[in-house]
Amino acid sequence: MDCRVKPGNEGVVAFGSSPQPNLYLSVRHSMGPYSGAPNLKFSAGIDFFLGQCERLLFSLGSHFSLTSLAAALLVATAFYVVKRLKRGRRVRARTILRALFPRHIVHSRSNQADIGYLFFNVFVFGVVFGWSVLSYQSVANGIVSTLGALFGMPAPSALPAWASRAVITVMLFLAYELGYWFNHWLSHKVPLLWEFHKVHHTAEVLTPLTNFRVHPIYGFVFANIIAFSTAVASGLGHYMFGDATYQYALADTNLILVLFIHAYVHLQHSHVWLAFTGWLGRVLVSPAHHQVHHSADPKHFNKNFGSCLALWDWMFGTLYVPAKEREPITFGVLGHTDAHTVKAELVQPLVSAGRRLFGRVPEGLGLAQPLAPGVVAHRLDAAVDGRAYRRDTGEV
Repeated sequence: MDCRVKPGNEGVVAFGSSPQPNLYLSVRHSMGPYSGAPNLKFSAGIDFFLGQCERLLFSLGSHFSLTSLAAALLVATAFYVVKRLKRGRRVRARTILRALFPRHIVHSRSNQADIGYLFFNVFVFGVVFGWSVLSYQSVANGIVSTLGALFGMPAPSALPAWASRAVITVMLFLAYELGYWFNHWLSHKVPLLWEFHKVHHTAEVLTPLTNFRVHPIYGFVFANIIAFSTAVASGLGHYMFGDATYQYALADTNLILVLFIHAYVHLQHSHVWLAFTGWLGRVLVSPAHHQVHHSADPKHFNKNFGSCLALWDWMFGTLYVPAKEREPITFGVLGHTDAHTVKAELVQPLVSAGRRLFGRVPEGLGLAQPLAPGVVAHRLDAAVDGRAYRRDTGEV
């Protein structure tokens, strides 16, 4: 029985319809490849622009779909309405709107830079450079072939199709979450990678647009790690069931992932302090979990690397369960006074990474040269006295 991934069937076993998982549809920090070569004709450019907008806003599997944004808005509105009712305050539409869209966030330079990142990642970078060099199909088929050579090819599973599909859906989701956690952990622990991931942490206010604030090099590393982790899970699933098994998906995106995107994932990049505590806070990454991850306070550094699940953080000792009530948190990277510029966010990380690669750290950090072994990347910036960052409380 040939249980390898077959060309044209990748979309039903992975996260997308190309040989790599469709990272355009992943939860955070990634925009996927555009399959067509750019055409310089004006009409083709218009078609491309509209096509990218359609995939971004109208696909149910997109991590920035209008339906998921509307769902996040409803959850945030309900959160503030309940909060005011508990305090015995009147619920006014104007007050709720001010709480949902604070002026200092909407008009901040940080938010304006995030808008620029959206256009860059959606309309420029994915076309010019692409993302993943690892072939999802090749890795998955390699797993199947290796297991077949070692243990022989199994007979097709006797499980009903719905059960097999449910299992592979869960396997691919867990593989995505593990790959996400591992990539995120590496980006904070390895100084070279931190230079690129730091760009995301320079956001001084958080909105759903902050999801697009990623350096191209970070996106490249992320895409390949996710491609590998999900391809391994796909190969194991194919071998386990003895035949190609299709996941449950919406618009080529894992169904479980779509549900999380539409539930509350957008609020992880927001000022809405919605915290999961107790056992739930050890299983799921709430909006407050991820806001703690963005904290400029060293006690919060290197915590909460997960995307949807807190399980991997719990297992590997990187979990910080937030308090039910808002904790005093500021966002940003200390010492980066010129953040939100092309030079600081796109060019400087390449220069700084080059210095690290050759055994040096940026002189502005004021640290000994070369970089001492064992130094945790994220804490390097805490060694510099930076400017104060405004606290975004979101209180109403």
